[in-house]
Amino acid sequence: MGYESMWGPDGVGHPADLRPDVPHPARMYDYYLGGKDNFPADRAAAEKALAANPEFRSTARANRGFLTRAVRCVADLGIDQFLDIGTGIPTVGNTHEIARTADPGARVAYVDNDPIVLSHARALMAGSGHGRTTVIQADLRQPAALLDAVRAVDLLDLSRPVGLVLAAVLHFLRDEDEPYRAVATLLDALPSGSHLVLSHGTADFIPAVVRDRVTGVYDKATAPLVGRTRAEVRTFFDGLDLLDPGVVTVPLWRPDTPPAPGADHVSMYGAVARKP
Repeated sequence: MGYESMWGPDGVGHPADLRPDVPHPARMYDYYLGGKDNFPADRAAAEKALAANPEFRSTARANRGFLTRAVRCVADLGIDQFLDIGTGIPTVGNTHEIARTADPGARVAYVDNDPIVLSHARALMAGSGHGRTTVIQADLRQPAALLDAVRAVDLLDLSRPVGLVLAAVLHFLRDEDEPYRAVATLLDALPSGSHLVLSHGTADFIPAVVRDRVTGVYDKATAPLVGRTRAEVRTFFDGLDLLDPGVVTVPLWRPDTPPAPGADHVSMYGAVARKP
């Protein structure tokens, strides 16, 4: 998700400068995954982050695997509409592709506020074979306005259970951005039976000196990187019913194959929960 906010004080979207000379987390993440939708500034910053913590690339890929399994799980439970916030630059295994393997009629609304993410996502959705999908410009830090934008598009029926996807996005919100309030506001708008799919970066398993080097790289980008502890990530699920195995590092969430050694120390937690 982009964090040079595209929302003015009136809540109306405004064009944003692409700022190709400033590293952007979504484009850096694209680079970690081997994508090509990034600029030299993004690649240089990503290489600095990798130099500080070489596991960044494998962590990004582990998170994509978690997203695939989690969305598939929720779709298999009967959820046929998804709200994916902070989707990032489209790559293989997008939420709508996963959901449609369970239900070809599944509907997906993608939300982001980065202009590059939006342009790539809209180009992707313009092609055939993507089913009932839409791309919406909105900012997670303004959850009420975000929900209004989703309702205005009229693709999702928020009176029916929704799969809310927040994959690797909340760690780009500082505490003063009130990430817990944002998630609570979104969940409050969804009915019983909705599910939350969430992953979040952590510094629980890396030395403080490595953490400081990595956060220093992101401090010079368009968004910070705020690693939270397992207990802090668990708080996002307060009031929800966690699906087994609860909050774990992403490779350990219902793996399709036996996890590799060290999977319990990957710097990303993930979980899925149901709203009672």
